[in-house]
Amino acid sequence: MGATDFAKLPHIGESVRRKEDYRFLTGAGQYTDDIALAGTTYAVFVRSPHAHARINGVDKSAALAAPGVIGVFDGADVAADKIAGLPCGWLITSTDGTPMKEPAHPILAQGKARYVGDHVAMVVAETLEQARNAAELINVDYEPLPAVVDVRDAQQAGASAVHTEAPDNHCYKWAIGDKSQVDAAFANAAHVTRLDLTNNRLVPNAMEPRAAIGHYSRATDEYTLYVANQNPHVERLLMTAFVMGLPEHKVRVIAPDVGGGFGSKIYLYAEDVCLTWASKKLNRPIKWTCERAEAFLCDAHGRDHVSHAELAMDKDGKFLALKVHTDANLGAYLSTFASAVPTILYATLLAGQYTTPQVYVEVDAWFTNTAPVDAYRGAGRPEATYLLERIVTRAAWDMGLSQDEIRRRNFITQFPYQTPVALQYDTGDYPACLEQANQLADVAGFPARQAASKARGLLRGIGYSSYIEACGLAPSNIAGALGARAGLFECGEVRVHPTGSVTVFTGSHSHGQGHETTFAQVVASRLGLTPDQVDIVHGDTGRVPFGMGTYGSRSISVGGAAIMRALDKIEAKAKKIAAHLMEASDADVDFTNGEFTVKGTDKKVTFGQVALTAYVPHNYPLDKLEPGLNETAFYDPTNFTYPAGTYICEVEIDPETGVVRVDRFTAVDDFGTIINPMIVEGQVHGGLVQGIGQALLENCVYDRETGQLVTGSFMDYTMPRADDFPEFKLGHVCTPCTTNPLGTKGCGEAGAIGSPPAVINAVLDALAPLGVKDLDMPASPHRVWEAIQAARS
Repeated sequence: MGATDFAKLPHIGESVRRKEDYRFLTGAGQYTDDIALAGTTYAVFVRSPHAHARINGVDKSAALAAPGVIGVFDGADVAADKIAGLPCGWLITSTDGTPMKEPAHPILAQGKARYVGDHVAMVVAETLEQARNAAELINVDYEPLPAVVDVRDAQQAGASAVHTEAPDNHCYKWAIGDKSQVDAAFANAAHVTRLDLTNNRLVPNAMEPRAAIGHYSRATDEYTLYVANQNPHVERLLMTAFVMGLPEHKVRVIAPDVGGGFGSKIYLYAEDVCLTWASKKLNRPIKWTCERAEAFLCDAHGRDHVSHAELAMDKDGKFLALKVHTDANLGAYLSTFASAVPTILYATLLAGQYTTPQVYVEVDAWFTNTAPVDAYRGAGRPEATYLLERIVTRAAWDMGLSQDEIRRRNFITQFPYQTPVALQYDTGDYPACLEQANQLADVAGFPARQAASKARGLLRGIGYSSYIEACGLAPSNIAGALGARAGLFECGEVRVHPTGSVTVFTGSHSHGQGHETTFAQVVASRLGLTPDQVDIVHGDTGRVPFGMGTYGSRSISVGGAAIMRALDKIEAKAKKIAAHLMEASDADVDFTNGEFTVKGTDKKVTFGQVALTAYVPHNYPLDKLEPGLNETAFYDPTNFTYPAGTYICEVEIDPETGVVRVDRFTAVDDFGTIINPMIVEGQVHGGLVQGIGQALLENCVYDRETGQLVTGSFMDYTMPRADDFPEFKLGHVCTPCTTNPLGTKGCGEAGAIGSPPAVINAVLDALAPLGVKDLDMPASPHRVWEAIQAARS
């Protein structure tokens, strides 16, 4: 079945209400912290108060003697049991052919603590209060060392070394593109636009903090880890194969309801391994639930790039070449996907929507005494879009062109299109997105609105962003050649029951995306059922055959495609059963809307009849078919998918206070086939809020001298609220993806990718009359006010 045929099926494109919402809204969801096992104990982690310190000793004696304490563990215990460090899932090779530096990442610090919040010891007690009290009694002999938290400091001669394996703090130098061709293009350019910018560090803040329960059964010699995680099979694989050395079939990972992830729950964290390991040593279940203050310190952070970009153009504003240098902050250790974010997931997107003939990108990655940095909603794609769309808008102003005109002149219009940075786009319609955005945003009425703002003493600006992202992270062989240490396929199992209802087991995971509804729509549309007749099971390695989880907007395009493959097998077998019942050849049997018919006759049987026959095979071709109707399929895409769109933001700024108000925001996206418009709209809204939050409010700051986290709570780290936003205007263009059977492209990250540059371009457009030419995120009132004062002086 092709994407065009799929899009015409019943239930596809319908705003079916989310099946899962009833249990969430009535408090019937089950999150990790809700799980109560008999004999559960509680863990508290002792974390380093220093950004960089030698650990000369850990005195556990007082804590071990405290009431209720049943275990205290430190790095020496970990080393004695030969528990390895946390692995990095992506190998990057430097330009000189050497592999990236990959220092050990122990689950409890050994020898040194390398960031504020680093795991030093774990206390386990009968109650949480007892564990907290005992943790206060642990005496750690720290020898503070100089800390480095900024990539600009990390690369300076004489900077304190985070790891002895990287005495200069340099992890790798990576590049893509043809530098000589780029240099030649710049030599012949009529104009060159240059831009320095910083992509600010972010702290993920899902509604549900991370949580885990480790449980070991002596009866079966099996471990169970309950964890708030986005990909339980990957968690199990990394923990068993690379850290604990356990047989995979002896470990079950269950990720129940998860209250938001945004990338921060993809990874294998130290706490997960500590609880699993210690549960056997103590023969008791151990629960840990992260407190919000802990989450600020120890959850993987996002972004943190410092970049210089140059764009060469001819006299008409046509792009000739782009060159970029980025310094990426990796934090103190390499997290699971950290090395891939500023390379494979970032640099390969710097062609954007444009026909730039040559692109050269160079990335230097650095260790610092900060929390590890990894994928956060968009993972490299927001960083690429921010840089590219900022410099494109700056180029428009330099060339005296409007923001939409410079984009229109350089858009890709012929597909498939091979970019100079490895990716090949299969399809798209970028001019259509731009034109629809212009109409929805009423750009023609902007001058009148600007004049009205000026009359009230306010500044008004408009900003554009035309983003593209690569979703799905596949195929596995290409990803492997680029350094991935795991496959990037997906698995789907479709189990038809005797009454015709269906249970689907998917390797994808839902943490707010509505998979229980959209996946059910996909299955129901193929089999002629209603979505209520389809149940979706995910998040349990004991029930799902295998899977790579949910991230990179891959769920429907990869996970859904695996389910479609399984449905193909179901339909093929069901046709053979139906043909037997109707005494026909299966080649003559059609299947539409839940009915099997024989071409040219009035014979028909329903899907329910076929399902019952499969399990009650009294009239069944047993010589040709096995009983039952249950199929499994794996799907490895042949290419990424490429959602794209244009966003337009209008802001009003009070020049006396620096307060920026988003007055209008328009987002037009091309997600290919849309399964459920309501859910897509919700995903876009959420992404826009996160992206605009980064642009105006959120900023993770470490003290440059001491390495202390300055923004360690919601008192200091400003999260966006509902009244910070207008009502968003959304539009859609549909060019179905040609490389998966559903025609879908993914929608979960788009809003967070496209919105930050649109906001900052709007802010700079508003400030331009005052002479302000540049401003880094976040455009907080204080920063905007300072920029205005500096321009006036």
